[in-house]
Amino acid sequence: MLPSPGMGHLIPLVEFAKRLHNFFSITFIIPTDGPLPQAQQTFLSALPSSIDYLLLPPVSFHDLPDDVKIETRISLTITRSAASIRESLKSLHQTKKLAALVVDLFGTDAFDVALDFKIPPYIFFPSTGTLLSLLFHLPKLDQTVSCEYRDVPEKLQIPGCVPIHGRDLLDPLQDRKNDAYKWVLHHSKRYKMAQGIILNSFKELEPRTIEALQQKEDGDGKPIVYPIGPLIQIGSKSEKGSEQSSVCLDWLNEQPNNSVLFASFGSGGTLSHDQIIELAFGLEMSQQRFLWVIRCPNDKTSNASYFSIQNFDDPLEFLPQGFLERTKGRGLVVPMWAPQAQVLAHGSVCAFVTHCGWNSILESVVNGVPLIAWPLYAEQRMNAVMLHEDVKVALRPKAGENGLVGRDEIVNVVKGLMEGEEGKGVRTRMRELKDAAAQVLSENGSSTKSLGELTNKWKSNTCVNQ
Repeated sequence: MLPSPGMGHLIPLVEFAKRLHNFFSITFIIPTDGPLPQAQQTFLSALPSSIDYLLLPPVSFHDLPDDVKIETRISLTITRSAASIRESLKSLHQTKKLAALVVDLFGTDAFDVALDFKIPPYIFFPSTGTLLSLLFHLPKLDQTVSCEYRDVPEKLQIPGCVPIHGRDLLDPLQDRKNDAYKWVLHHSKRYKMAQGIILNSFKELEPRTIEALQQKEDGDGKPIVYPIGPLIQIGSKSEKGSEQSSVCLDWLNEQPNNSVLFASFGSGGTLSHDQIIELAFGLEMSQQRFLWVIRCPNDKTSNASYFSIQNFDDPLEFLPQGFLERTKGRGLVVPMWAPQAQVLAHGSVCAFVTHCGWNSILESVVNGVPLIAWPLYAEQRMNAVMLHEDVKVALRPKAGENGLVGRDEIVNVVKGLMEGEEGKGVRTRMRELKDAAAQVLSENGSSTKSLGELTNKWKSNTCVNQ
């Protein structure tokens, strides 16, 4: 298994590996661009004994500009590690019968090495079927649309998906002259090289989309799609025993059932200082109980934490004066991190302000927690459109002309979800999805059957040593 950089890519691939480790031994080949962050080291050290990992020598990015896009940097981490990937696969190939090489959505350049060793290549897709459908459709869009996608007046039609405006497509598609766009287009054209695509979603969550993905037409060359989700991280032993974890869970234990709004923007998301101020006043004015994971602001980018941009300030210093005192008892603000999987599973939590990262969404679905969709980067605006307009398990605040979501809008959407009539329908729909998620993962559920089909194929097609 070959993950792209970033915990959001590594976590679901590891959860997938855990589903397989009774049938296969698994080795992660991990490209790097420097020393691993402490969180990733801790995560890897806790892997089951049947899952091994190899850290590849770090690649250099000294030739790249400081403002290079994440998608470019992720893709180049793989391509510049090609020789190391080849050596790792060669070594494994000499001692093991290799059933498959599984890469994630930005790892398709490793396919060439896999095919040289006659190892079947697969993609683990850690996002939505909606995004996967878009990427299959992207080469056609690239040929038929001449302007920027955001400038197309009508919504774009993506097979099996709710129509979506070009401005809501994933970030690298917003500038077709940028290298990031070229990289995404490059990978999308290579998806047909895969023998199968493993999708971390399930049919009841995206029924029309997955049906469209699984329809094969003569000559389309589309790989088999295996929906095996929802795969989520349950929470490691080290997290459960940490002081920060205890602070959050002890506080939640003291709150009434179904009363707390959880606000967190993922491991990579950051807000501007002005937006932090508005969110703080919005939470205060809503009079609702809340648990807020806060990071230091960044006024230039909304994903400053993705590649561990260091900021050693205290995030609490950026809150409005007197905010902590005024909300004491009703709210808890924790810096940097909270045990999200455990928080969302806690009985006192009733709603989630989220950046719409797919791991966070699936954790919400599994626990039946309705959403306030606040997308920041990557494909998160696409996810927000799907959740709000199609699946109808989220409310979405509107930003003002200055790009900020104002405090009054925050109050309206928080109260609307937790107390209002529209929120009632959202809460009901999310409870239904929670039940569906449990069903698809049961012994005879659709995701369990899909995973069984995949493992049987790998068992029967295991490569012999050459």
